Amino acid sequence: MTITEQITDTETADGPMAIVHASPEGGSPKRVLIFMDAPGIRPSLKHFTARLAEVGYEAAIPDLWHRHGRMIGFEPVDDAEANQANRLKIMEMLGTLDDGQVQMDRDATLDALGWTDGPMATIGFCLGARYVHKAMQELPHRFPTGAMWHPSFLTDDTEASPHLTVDAIGELWIGIGTADKVQSIEMHQRYLDAIEGLDNITLRIFDGADHGYTWPVSPTYHEEAATIGWNATTEMFDGVLG
Repeated sequence: MTITEQITDTETADGPMAIVHASPEGGSPKRVLIFMDAPGIRPSLKHFTARLAEVGYEAAIPDLWHRHGRMIGFEPVDDAEANQANRLKIMEMLGTLDDGQVQMDRDATLDALGWTDGPMATIGFCLGARYVHKAMQELPHRFPTGAMWHPSFLTDDTEASPHLTVDAIGELWIGIGTADKVQSIEMHQRYLDAIEGLDNITLRIFDGADHGYTWPVSPTYHEEAATIGWNATTEMFDGVLG
């Protein structure tokens, strides 16, 4: 399938923001909003967006790091010192991001692309999983389905913790690895307890999979988890969006 890929720039109250957008030629009524993981917009994430376009979806990623620069992204490199420096930069940026900023970026993306009505899907990796939940909770008519891959930050000790509102969301798929060294299963336990018995939420636990199992360039790539996640996610999206 022929696809088009472009970068759209829009304005937010916190300055300009880039949006990576991929779609089948001629567009599609099926849309997916992607919430990035901590390494940001980089070739791996762009490739995932293009894969969605190749199977018939319009897909878009807002650049959540736009407050620090334009389209900051990090792939792992064969240099331990460089990887450590990148991790420190990521943690610095992560400490400045909050739910209100991501809500702003989400809404700015929908407006900029003209995605102002109708249902769509959402998928998030790592920190993006929290914002999958938030989108489905806050705009259930717009986001009736979503997927979380190797999630982070699904629980906290505030009234805004996602685990307190699991009854407000639609069809959700979650994939977590038993070997996740960044956000262990135990760190999500309150969320997992809250979703137990809910027929609209599917939890898949992958034995031996670590954080970031999605990305082929990562040392933590887990082919089984990535393949099953892709198939389950796209099947669910197709079932909900038609």
